[in-house]
Amino acid sequence: MAPVVVFVGAPGAGKTSVGRRVAERLNVEFIDTDQAIESQSGSSVAEIFINEGEPVFRALESEIVSRTLKECSGVVSLGGGAIVSPATRALVAASTAVWLQVNLADASQRVGMTGSRPLLLGNVRGTMLKMLEERSPMYAEVADLTVDTSGRAIRSVVDEVMAWLESRDE
Repeated sequence: MAPVVVFVGAPGAGKTSVGRRVAERLNVEFIDTDQAIESQSGSSVAEIFINEGEPVFRALESEIVSRTLKECSGVVSLGGGAIVSPATRALVAASTAVWLQVNLADASQRVGMTGSRPLLLGNVRGTMLKMLEERSPMYAEVADLTVDTSGRAIRSVVDEVMAWLESRDE
């Protein structure tokens, strides 16, 4: 069993919003791996980062992403940093993956300055720029489709993804 589609991309790209709507339109299960981590651990992503550190979070993330990509037959949205793991990249590459691309201005505006994204605290734009530069080649490596979400309504992005998925079924 494999997911219908896996969404990857930077924080603020729209993975959860688009993924949830695509799952609704396909009438399949939707799993956001960050939400799955929070559900399993009983702590928020931010709390895990603060209390246990990034290595503990990444280990938990890797375990949950691996299990989800092997067991879910619906739509999956990965946390922005999950793709850094070579094992995760291999699993995503074996799936149908959509990279939701986003420009720096839109990503920074969408994520804001909240504590829910611990890697972005402080200089949000600077950190986001660095993430985009470092991770974009990894997202590109696994993507079967790239959709730029910058300046676009969620519905427009969902329509583009759905049209692409439907064209693959023909």
